[in-house]
Amino acid sequence: MHTTAATSVADLWDRVFGSQPDPDQWLVIATAVVALGAVLPHGIWRLTRNAITIAHEGGHGLVALATGRKLDGIRLHSDTSGLTVSRGKPTGLGMILTAAAGYTAPPLLGLGGAWLLAANHITALLWLATALLVALLVMIRNAYGALTVILTGGAFLLISWLADPQVQAAFAYVVVWFLLLGGVRPAFELQSKRRRGGAQDSDADQLSRLTHVPAWLWLFLFHAVSVCSLMGGGRWLLGL
Repeated sequence: MHTTAATSVADLWDRVFGSQPDPDQWLVIATAVVALGAVLPHGIWRLTRNAITIAHEGGHGLVALATGRKLDGIRLHSDTSGLTVSRGKPTGLGMILTAAAGYTAPPLLGLGGAWLLAANHITALLWLATALLVALLVMIRNAYGALTVILTGGAFLLISWLADPQVQAAFAYVVVWFLLLGGVRPAFELQSKRRRGGAQDSDADQLSRLTHVPAWLWLFLFHAVSVCSLMGGGRWLLGL
């Protein structure tokens, strides 16, 4: 019986953390096109942007905890906005890193995902994403946010557990391409809002008040992180 249990654990470990074969190049390109189609059209983006908001607010929350702040909760709203509330010292490095983590989280998650896919760890990526979503769910404080995270996590869990390797690969590549491509657009949207006099309490403005560095420089940082992540992650995904 112990031998059977050990074998089952070994099989599960190999299934999750073992490597999977490289997908065909046409699938990598096709998934990039699908992800682009989820980012560019405004009507579709209004829906798919919820996934970027999950990563954005999750980034705030993760860094808040990592820097020793107390995370009170996260809210996700149907207009694709979100709010992460943490307690701790209102100034200093921890607060700065927490504020900077939102716009940089989606592209950096995409970059990390691209690295895992380049190493052929497709299933591991799906399970890791599921674990992060479960951890995020614990901190969600509103019904819409909980529903969004549950549906997203459920999709990852079902694909990682039930789908064949080709479907897993297609799903994983779409997700990573979407994080890389979708991680670029929010900084441009914020820049456009600020140009029209809106979003005066944005992450860039909060960072400006915390550091006395102009908000446009923080916007430049958001652009630089997202574009560099797209370039680096894209090269990994395409095997260049």
